Amino acid sequence: MTRDCRAKIVATIGPASSDPATIAALVEAGADVFRLNFSHGTHEDHRARYDIIRALESTTGRPIGILADLQGPKLRVGQVPGGPRDLASGDRVRFALEAGDDAVPLPHPEVFAALAAGVELLIDDGKLRLVVEEASPGGAVARVETGGRLLDRKGVSIVGAVLPVSALTDKDRADLAFALGLGVDWIALSFVQRPEDVDEVRALAGGRARIMAKLEKPSAIDHLEAIVERADAVMVARGDLGVEMPAELVPTIQRRILRAARAAGKPVVVATQMLESMTETPTPTRAEASDVATAVYGGADAVMLSAESASGKHPVAAVRMMDRIIAAVEADPTYRQTLDATNPAPQPTIADTICHALGQAAAVLPVKALVTYTDSGATSMRTARMRPAAPILALTPSLAGARQLTLLWGTYPVVTEAAEGVARIVDMACAAVAGRGFADAGDIIAIAAGMPFGIAGTTNLLRIERLPADTA
Repeated sequence: MTRDCRAKIVATIGPASSDPATIAALVEAGADVFRLNFSHGTHEDHRARYDIIRALESTTGRPIGILADLQGPKLRVGQVPGGPRDLASGDRVRFALEAGDDAVPLPHPEVFAALAAGVELLIDDGKLRLVVEEASPGGAVARVETGGRLLDRKGVSIVGAVLPVSALTDKDRADLAFALGLGVDWIALSFVQRPEDVDEVRALAGGRARIMAKLEKPSAIDHLEAIVERADAVMVARGDLGVEMPAELVPTIQRRILRAARAAGKPVVVATQMLESMTETPTPTRAEASDVATAVYGGADAVMLSAESASGKHPVAAVRMMDRIIAAVEADPTYRQTLDATNPAPQPTIADTICHALGQAAAVLPVKALVTYTDSGATSMRTARMRPAAPILALTPSLAGARQLTLLWGTYPVVTEAAEGVARIVDMACAAVAGRGFADAGDIIAIAAGMPFGIAGTTNLLRIERLPADTA
């Protein structure tokens, strides 16, 4: 059940895809990582889905990654006095912590602490757009730029200010503890505004899962490089980015994030509305297919399905379609040319020199597979950073590490025994590539590892081997 494609697929599990048969079909269709969206469902819902995935993993013998996506703070207006209110361009609206007279309640003191003249308020996914003219700790007056009907409990986004609020609510902390207790592999952090938000969740995770920063706010883009450095991976959350920033800027921001993540050697996921029409129809629009292809051409580690696989009418077809789009892109000769042209330069370290040479070996020799022996996953990540032509088999004695590497471009994690010497690593590498059909007797493979074994960050070994006739 090894996919041929290099780019990975993240599929969200929800009401339309929570039974064992559907989850198994999603894996067969091409899903590599499953997302548990903690904005919806109960802990027991997520536990049941987690257990199904792990049971399926044991029967397939293939590591499957699980991503827990935290909801993050949700800012909403309260009950609008007098009922729904039609706002016209040029109207002035008063907001207050509590309802009173004609003031619209906005029960979030942290919002008023950040508001100042010129800050924008986007309500109901940006359908209403207002600009603050006056602000105080207890209220604000804003001018309507884009009008519409203001309804109770609609979401509010703040553009032009960093809110003095943690990215973790009390609900998120409870969800985080639960997800870590289950044993998820990745934690996706919403509402990231600053690098310190990543530090906060990392401290709570205590090394039990890797941290993915969701880039969905303009303030996060202002601190992009620092956030990428602090996180283990990033997600281009284009839905919220498209609300808080002009839609025409989202494609260029996506490309900027892809470049920053690749330069840092961090996995990057492109998400939101990729095959949105497939929530209802069995085929996507041509524009959606092109959107997925653009992310793959850009070198994304993974592309993600949200409602398409969680609550849509065609979850398996959506994954299968995404897999077909990826395969078509990767079969295009210009795809390899594009990746090679955008490869970041290796950093001046021994590990990067080895991993760069590993990729170069695949470009010069008819190398069938690159094999990394890794405990921490660092060797595999530095190798994938170069987007080599040959597939990467990541041998690791850690099942948890193997599951985390399922997100990584071009990488096929394999759980092995702990290494006892270079000869044993070579034997395991030959057996792994032959056993999974990547190479036959007489074919060439390249191997990277670190000595002494079991110590992170010691990648210093490169071996070129030809598979012996008796490989099993």
